[in-house]
Amino acid sequence: MKTIVTDFEYLPAKTVEEALELLAQHKDDDYKIIAGGQSLNTAMKHRLITPEYIIDIKGLSDLDYITFDEKSGLRIGALTTHRSLEKSPIIRDKYPVLAEMEENVASVETRNWGTVVGDLCNADPAVDPGPPLIALDAKVTIAGKGEERVVDAEEFAVDFFETLVQPGEMVTEIQIPALPPHSGVCFTKYSQIHGDYALASAAVLITLDESKKKCVNARIGLGGVGNAPVRAKKAEELLKGKEITEDLLAQAAGVASEETSPISGIEASAEYKKDLAGTLVKRVGKEALARAQKA
Repeated sequence: MKTIVTDFEYLPAKTVEEALELLAQHKDDDYKIIAGGQSLNTAMKHRLITPEYIIDIKGLSDLDYITFDEKSGLRIGALTTHRSLEKSPIIRDKYPVLAEMEENVASVETRNWGTVVGDLCNADPAVDPGPPLIALDAKVTIAGKGEERVVDAEEFAVDFFETLVQPGEMVTEIQIPALPPHSGVCFTKYSQIHGDYALASAAVLITLDESKKKCVNARIGLGGVGNAPVRAKKAEELLKGKEITEDLLAQAAGVASEETSPISGIEASAEYKKDLAGTLVKRVGKEALARAQKA
């Protein structure tokens, strides 16, 4: 099938300030921001979207960074690619779950070009970074001309391909707090083809007390099983304050499954996805517990 991209005006930005100025000027126009372009280029080639303006932020080197300190935690700039996150010594040392997640994102070529923030902003419910960022209590910084706000990652995507980013705004950074002692995190997904979007995915964080017996905090993020990534708060509460056993994990997995609202597709029914989400929560919960006990 022949694909044709419609005409658009190309607006490259050299600085963050210039990008925000362009966004302010065109906030009432039909525009799209391009960084890695992996999702945008495909959508435009198939004329799923036909923007009048493309604001290119690829040249904003100030937003290409990964930093960490114990006070501020992890900071990921908006131009950080999937591959950079995957290979970062900081990530592999402090947040290995993110490196594990990245190893199964699409292909190496896509990871070399595509950005983590771009993936989030595309807001596909099955996007890989969603669940682990929820489990890690990540925050997302959204900037407009002369203003900035920070939102929880769990609230960032509000519906299919829709986020809290308003016209005239762009995401500049992801922040993740330093993990407390005795914490373990694990993520997995199930897809029919390696590297493809998930039918369902799950990330679990478990933090234990000093005795490494009782759970003092738990966070569960799910992907592919709703209009946006889901935080399973009821399942989390079931784990908190208790010694986690295999039976308790199974109960929490069942509760998490009921907190999802997937839709049926050609790949699988909604009921199958619900059951799959529960299975994945039990699996990664067990590994997160083991990691917390070793931490």
